Amino acid sequence: MAIRLPRIISSKKVSKGYFAVYVGENQKMFVIPVSFLNQPLFQDLLGMSEQEFGYCHPTGSLIIPCNKDIFLDVTSRLN
Repeated sequence: MAIRLPRIISSKKVSKGYFAVYVGENQKMFVIPVSFLNQPLFQDLLGMSEQEFGYCHPTGSLIIPCNKDIFLDVTSRLN
């Protein structure tokens, strides 16, 4: 079963195989590989998002409610 991510409307293009997430209070956009979705560390971040916003966020964006530095630390471990 495929996961459908919300369509991101932005002036920035997101290449095939990547998706955008918004991180932190300022909701800085990061474009990351879809392969991160299978990683347990990234799934922990998604769990934080689910706890904070549930599955239906009003903006339709995937927002990770953590500090930008924590997000960068986690994603650097996945590369």
